[in-house]
Parts: sequence; structure tokens; C-alpha cells
Amino acid sequence: MQLNILGCYSATPRTFTNPTSQVLEINNHIFLIDCGEGTQVELRRHKIKFNRIKHVFISHLHGDHFFGLVGLISTFRLLTREADLHIYGPKGLKEIITLQLKLSKSWTNYQLIFHELTSTSSEVIFEDDKVEVRTVPLDHRVYTNGFLFKEKEKERKLDMNAVLNANIDVAYYRKLKQGFDVVNEEGIIIKNESVTLKGPEPKSYAFCSDTAYNESVVPIIKDVSVLYHESTFLEKHAKLAPKTKHSTAMEAAKIAKLAQVGKLILGHYSTRYEDLNAFKTEAETIFHTVELADDGKVFDL
Repeated sequence: MQLNILGCYSATPRTFTNPTSQVLEINNHIFLIDCGEGTQVELRRHKIKFNRIKHVFISHLHGDHFFGLVGLISTFRLLTREADLHIYGPKGLKEIITLQLKLSKSWTNYQLIFHELTSTSSEVIFEDDKVEVRTVPLDHRVYTNGFLFKEKEKERKLDMNAVLNANIDVAYYRKLKQGFDVVNEEGIIIKNESVTLKGPEPKSYAFCSDTAYNESVVPIIKDVSVLYHESTFLEKHAKLAPKTKHSTAMEAAKIAKLAQVGKLILGHYSTRYEDLNAFKTEAETIFHTVELADDGKVFDL
């Protein structure tokens, strides 16, 4: 599982910083999370193949999180994309994008499939045999969701000494990996746990976009491997957080501590700050494992 930060600053793009967008690679999926202005340029810069992006997740309808989407969709069209593109985001996103395409007479030659979100409770919005994605309802000035990406339980490992001693035919190895009991060559039922070991621990990643301090997310993101949480302000500007429905670095750390996450990544910094290390320093007074997002940074999760 790998996270590529394309942009992690709030408000407007600058020549040296980009608004929110990131790519999560998990179990052969390339998920694009938010799509601020300039996202397609950053995708090219980091050599991420456009045709591998099949699913886009938009947290909310503030420009620094989705203004790059129609441009990316149009570029896909110019590159003669054929694969479907699934877009998950708030109700209204489909109307915005289709109006832009309609008035510019730029209809795509591939299918756009919108999954518009309205629920204020956490819900599963994507699932296959390896990955599940669910929403994390947030508290911002407009309807906003974060997203929780979770690997499903992985196949069990064969304890080959035990398997051979139990005289199990090789035809049943696949069933064993899937967790089933099997019958050996003498007709005896062999319990799965006696000849297999638990597979690798599934990983998980929670993306908490723009939000005020909100403890209601804790049960949803409990024990995640990695949490990305917005930290727009430092404590010296903490009075701005409730007014704008954003969080401070220390508040992000409190959420990480309550949820007992494995690692906290801070991002969505206000562009008023020059020294990002201050965010890490403040967060580490609350939570022990803190890293700073930055444009172009890649995390192996």
C-alpha cells in the first residue's frame, strides 16, 4: 500500500504548493482522492499512469478539492480513454461536471459513472474481493466525507510441515488458504487452524479531509494503520479553527490518539505558515508517531 501526495495545502494553488490531491495504491487499485487544481500536471510529474485510475473520490465541493476534476476528465477524453470512470462525491457534483461538459460540447467517449453521496452516516461505497471503501462523515461548512480504505482479510498461509504430516492432497491447498477445513487421504476431517497460519495483517488508510475537531469519527477509524488528518492551523491561530470548521495539528493528534491509529500524517496546511515542522512538534505533544505530508512525498504504508 503506497500513498503519493500530489498536493496537501489549503485554499489556492501557488507556484510551489498544490491544493489537495493524493493517490492511494492498494491491491492493484489506483485510487485518486480529491482533485484540486493542477492534479493532472502532478500525475504526469510523478509518472502515474492515467489509464490505471478507475475510481475518484471527492470529499466535498470546495474548489481546492475538486476544481481539477473536469480538466482531468477532459484530458482522459483527448487521450481516447475507453475505460469507465467511477466518481464518488457529494450530490451536486454530477450536475457541475455534466454542465461543464455540455456547454463546452466536450462529452466523453467513455462512461462517467457518478456515485453521489448524501448520507450523514458511514456507508460502504465501493467493495471488491480485496478492498472495501467506506465514508467517514466530517464536520465542515458544506457536506463533507472522508474515506476509509481497508484491505480485506488475506488468505491464510500453509504450515507445510503440518500439511504434509496430515497427509492432505495438494488439490485441497487452495481451500486451506481460504480458511476451510478439508478431508485428508484417509477420510479424516482436518481442522484448518491445525495446518495453517494467519495471513499478513490487513492494512487500512483513513483520509480525513476538511473538518472541525470531531470525535464522532473515532469509532469509524479505530485502529487504522495510517490516518491522514487535516491540520490547517497551529495553536497560535486555534481561534480560527471553529470559525472555519478546520482543525489544528494538536486536534488532529487528539483524534489519532483516541482512535489508536498506527501513524498520523498531517496535511492541508494554511499557506500562512512557512515552517511545517511546527505542525509536527505540536502534534507530537499528544501523539507519538507523526509525519508531515508535502507535495511529491511518497509514503509506503
